[in-house]
Amino acid sequence: MSTHGASAVETAFRKTLVPVCLLSGVVIAAGFFFPWAVGPVVSGQGWLVVSLLFFGSVLTYLALLPDVGDEGDADDAHTSAPYLLRVRHMSLTRTFRGFFARQDRVVFGVPVVGFGLFFALQFVAPGPTGRVVGTVKDVLLTRFDWLFLGAIFVSVLYCLFLLFGRWGEIRLGGPDAEPTYTYPTYFAMFFTAGIAAGIVFWGPAEAIFHYQTPPPFVGAAPQTDAAIVGALTYALFHWGFSAWSAYLVLGLPIAYYTYQRDAPLRVSTILTPFLGVENLDGPWGKLVDILAVFATIGGVATSVAFVSQQFLAGVDFQWGVAQGALAPVLIVAGLTLIYVVSAESGVQRGIRRIAGVNVALFGLFGLFLVAVGPRGFLVEQSTAAVSAYVTGFVPMSLYTGGEWVANWTVWNWSWWFSWAPFAGLFLAALSRGRTVRTVVATGVVATSLATIVWFLLLGGTSLHLQHTGRADVLGSIAEYGGSEAVAGFPIFAALPLGELLMFLFLALIIAFIVTSADTSTLVVAILGTKRHLAPTTGSIVFWGFLQGLVAISVLVVGGGEALQALAVLTGGPFAVVALVALAGLTVTFYREEGGHPSLLDRLRRRLDVEGAKTPSEVFRDGDD
Repeated sequence: MSTHGASAVETAFRKTLVPVCLLSGVVIAAGFFFPWAVGPVVSGQGWLVVSLLFFGSVLTYLALLPDVGDEGDADDAHTSAPYLLRVRHMSLTRTFRGFFARQDRVVFGVPVVGFGLFFALQFVAPGPTGRVVGTVKDVLLTRFDWLFLGAIFVSVLYCLFLLFGRWGEIRLGGPDAEPTYTYPTYFAMFFTAGIAAGIVFWGPAEAIFHYQTPPPFVGAAPQTDAAIVGALTYALFHWGFSAWSAYLVLGLPIAYYTYQRDAPLRVSTILTPFLGVENLDGPWGKLVDILAVFATIGGVATSVAFVSQQFLAGVDFQWGVAQGALAPVLIVAGLTLIYVVSAESGVQRGIRRIAGVNVALFGLFGLFLVAVGPRGFLVEQSTAAVSAYVTGFVPMSLYTGGEWVANWTVWNWSWWFSWAPFAGLFLAALSRGRTVRTVVATGVVATSLATIVWFLLLGGTSLHLQHTGRADVLGSIAEYGGSEAVAGFPIFAALPLGELLMFLFLALIIAFIVTSADTSTLVVAILGTKRHLAPTTGSIVFWGFLQGLVAISVLVVGGGEALQALAVLTGGPFAVVALVALAGLTVTFYREEGGHPSLLDRLRRRLDVEGAKTPSEVFRDGDD
């Protein structure tokens, strides 16, 4: 067996992808540069098929390229995160025979049975099931809004303290530990795994919704000049530093106890200071890992299902291609194949490469938008929005009460906390050899800045076109039942290079959902496998296809909103768990991590080394 490299099956499959990629790529290129020749031949539905073939074949081919072995070592100790991030490739017979023997029966079995029961109830009694879930959701988001708002605010403050305080100097894995991945790879993998395709759809949509119905905190009249800055400010607030801090406060404790205490790479590892490493397999540890699996599968699977529907809504808006009930199922099946192959190939190949492509597309799209967008408006409104975001951060963070706050801010915080187990664990797995300060600067600061720039560009462009009447974004959204999926298309139609922007936009949708789904598949496979054992190809395929099956069940049986709500509701327990984890980590740091210099101490030391002098000292040296 091996933990990396390409099998004969992978090699054969990769070779079949080459002609598919080339042919579909030629058709797409001809469509952009010679539309007069290709347009009459290829229908709108044909463009959809060709585009999906091209995107899918390119991403899958990248995932299956052999590992050049330039990063990491396949012979790492079994307790290290890099080892657990590799997929053990075994023969088909050994995979089937040893599959259940390698699984943690509780963490594996309970979520599988739970999803089966949910869809059985949804099929037999969809109305009562939806009402019960809706009632629980309303109670949690309205009566416990203080929990989510407080947990996020504390998380941000804690990240600031780590960034500038003494504990930022702690190196995960020991003073001599070296990072496994280059910094660009480190950032790309975490950023693309943690944000999903939501950033693509909501980039042009969230600010325009707040422009139409301004947040109570803003106090502006709808669709006015005053509403523009408030709309952008709240988009930044919901997707910026507060949101990403939810991942960090779960991921950092996991990383610390994994590399400093030899604890297993599990979400339950955050309970180490309370249970001890030897007791993490007890009931409390199992409960945390089960909730993490359920939140991850439920959250990502519903995202895959909704993305397929939103993707088709956008295609229908752009080309007028009406799709039947089977179309979203086929898209989910195609996405499932892509992210399963990517996850099966491991971090060293598919996940790392597709993340790199994703970030490149992300940056390219941003550059094109700057080139053709309303630059003067963007600079002016972005400056005002960032200023309002900074000055109003504390009051917005503590603003409670009202249906709007529950439906927007509290829902967002619950959603980010529900994704925090898998995103935090993945951040921990990548962070060996990094200092705590670097982990915070990457997992919160760098990712937030990238997200903020995206929302300023797309949200600002959307607001400008709507406010000046150059595009009716709100009218297009209303025409498609309020779906945020179509918000980008009237924007592109009103801009130069609109078709190219639309193509990159569709590519980003697929790339972002794949990079989240392949990571979640790998993380859940790690959680479902017994302690200190790396997942096998069989476990990756099982969890990946289970995730796809849940997404298809959402489309066929229904209950997508209920399942999404259930997954998001796990954000409540994880908000509590995050606070408990921070308390335990703080006590551990105080006891075991003394003597580290703060950022200010380092600055003073550097000035001393460089011999900084006062003006009088300089003149005195000159006289001598």
